[in-house]
Amino acid sequence: MAQTSSLLLLVAFMLVIDVSLAGGEGSLTKAECPKACDYRCSNTQYRNACLDFCNLCCEKCLCVPSGTYGHKEECPCYNNWKTKKGGPKCP
Repeated sequence: MAQTSSLLLLVAFMLVIDVSLAGGEGSLTKAECPKACDYRCSNTQYRNACLDFCNLCCEKCLCVPSGTYGHKEECPCYNNWKTKKGGPKCP
């Protein structure tokens, strides 16, 4: 019984660590931004503009949301950075 409890506790601890280290603010280094932005901008017809702004946002926030669209809630800094007109700055 004690071994089972210890094993379950260990598995739960490993899942918490895995979730806490995946994505989110500061999860990337500046050197990792180009690759993350290359994927983020892979499905847009405005690729050059997307890459420019994505890399700018990544260098500031050290985070790029997963996928090619949406999921901005994963990176609050990335999500909350707005243009002068109040629109989203980061793709």
